[in-house]
Amino acid sequence: MAVLSKKVKASTLMETLVASVLIVIIFMVASLVLNNVLVSHTKYATDEIEAKLNELEYRAGLGQLRYPYQENHGDWDIYIEQSTEGNKTINRLVATNKKTGRTLTTQSLESAKQ
Repeated sequence: MAVLSKKVKASTLMETLVASVLIVIIFMVASLVLNNVLVSHTKYATDEIEAKLNELEYRAGLGQLRYPYQENHGDWDIYIEQSTEGNKTINRLVATNKKTGRTLTTQSLESAKQ
């Protein structure tokens, strides 16, 4: 039978409580940071509206839209206007978020059809 020749030192109750509190604080801070990242990503994500603007820009290039064009897409108001400068046609697409007030603007330039 093996006998331990070295004595193992145990921790006190106070050391265990301090370590537990530190671990809880670290996990709490980490969860708050993760929550902040997820909330800001969902609040400022524009992938869906950018895809919709690309679709509308494509449809405008095919002549499938009447101007001025207006549409609601979720929390976004979309407005498209067309103007002509010389022999160029410019489609201006503006999307405004109703909740955050954020605005996305794109322009497409086309040659006039002959």
